[in-house]
Amino acid sequence: MPTTHRSARLTRRTGWRALGGALLAAPALARHGHGQSRLEDVTLITDFGFNGRHSYFYLALEKGFYREAGFNVSILRGQGSADAIRRVAAGNATLGFADAGALLLARGNDQVPVKLSAIIYASPPQALFALQERGLAAPASLAGRTLADTAFSSVRLLFGAYARAAGIDPASVTWVTAESATLPSLLANGRVDAIGQFTVGQPLLEAVTAPRPLTRFAYRDVGLDFYGNGLIATENTLATRPDLVRALTAATLKGLREAIANPEEAGAIMHRAHRQVQPAVAAGETRLVGELASVPGQPLGAIDPARVASTVRVMSDAFTLRSPVAPDELFVPGLVG
Repeated sequence: MPTTHRSARLTRRTGWRALGGALLAAPALARHGHGQSRLEDVTLITDFGFNGRHSYFYLALEKGFYREAGFNVSILRGQGSADAIRRVAAGNATLGFADAGALLLARGNDQVPVKLSAIIYASPPQALFALQERGLAAPASLAGRTLADTAFSSVRLLFGAYARAAGIDPASVTWVTAESATLPSLLANGRVDAIGQFTVGQPLLEAVTAPRPLTRFAYRDVGLDFYGNGLIATENTLATRPDLVRALTAATLKGLREAIANPEEAGAIMHRAHRQVQPAVAAGETRLVGELASVPGQPLGAIDPARVASTVRVMSDAFTLRSPVAPDELFVPGLVG
């Protein structure tokens, strides 16, 4: 489902650095009796709920990749990227999964000291979905139609950039505000012409609208170039525990690599962890994560400074920022590879 991109105000801006790393002071491996190793407890938080698109975290957990790196990992349910960023900043999670646009808002509006350590969605995940029977075959056919999404969805906030790239007037559509959980039914029941959704959510949406096929309008298909979700950590953790972040990131990317190679296995693992997530849906979402994550000629998860700069330009035009954010404020280089 789309992620809500409203950065909650952080009323106490002092002490973030100390708080963000206070729970992370122990070494990754503390030796104790008979040469055994004690695993360091760490937490990861998702962007939104537990969905098939998160299968690689659970594959890394089940296959012992985190344990091999020296960590006992707990995975927390996020309530949106802004929530994940806030909880990482507060020291309630070691590593988070959040949208670059939400991170830009958090830094520009609340000076939240959190940065990206790796990119997972290396292409824009935003999209619009319509039932094929509605006759929307090209972006131009969206003119005069009614679209639905949550109030602060990045799909909705970035629609102006999509419309301009597609050659249509952003004002030619009507937006309806709805709760995230109601969007699939609004589409299936024909109450709106299209809804905002991340591309990785297509299998879940298809399960609701089956057997009627969908038409997808992906923002990346009109040439938009910006980053989506990635792994995040506090500046304090990145500065004082770079080996911890590097090891956690590497174990996560190992899980991602195996999940992309075998999405059916990843889907089955996700289903075992969360029975409400159907294996076929999780496998489908994992395949779509692979489409977003894979960049020819680059290591999985690598951050390209030029693409970060492009992300800042696109997001700064779409969002309201109290303070400008420089590209190098959003990420730390050299943690992937």
